[in-house]
Amino acid sequence: MRAMNILKIIPATLRNRLVHATGAGALAIAALLVMHFEGLQHYPYRDTGGVITVCVGHTGADIVWGRYYSTQECDAILKKDLATGERIVARAIHQPIPDYLRGALISFAFNVGEGQFRTSTLVRKINARDLSGGCAELRRWIFDNGKKLNGLVNRREAELWVCEGMPQ
Repeated sequence: MRAMNILKIIPATLRNRLVHATGAGALAIAALLVMHFEGLQHYPYRDTGGVITVCVGHTGADIVWGRYYSTQECDAILKKDLATGERIVARAIHQPIPDYLRGALISFAFNVGEGQFRTSTLVRKINARDLSGGCAELRRWIFDNGKKLNGLVNRREAELWVCEGMPQ
């Protein structure tokens, strides 16, 4: 049943890229997840939660409404945002974890922000060496402003699949 859900949620091309990215490290895995689920938008827009967003899921006070952001600018912003996500995970997780799990957590932290990530039950479980339980917590994070979003359901299932080591 679980494998069938993954086959519906994650396109084969993304699954293959994720599996091959395991040798490239956590940031490569996170970048694939983030790019797939965020997409690229050259002009700022309001996301489902009303937050001003641009490029590949970038939020923040530095966004200029109505401005066009080039692909090169978006690539630089994404690189910086993923490095921030990597630091968030490194500060919160006090146990050694494999790169695939770290990549899934970077994608998740990128999406929910440092405060929610750091105080989550997911982090508490991972730090208690309950990796399976920590990964399973991803399924709880499917709401935006109290509304269940299919996009978040799909993203969390993909992050969970990666978090669990991309089982066949």
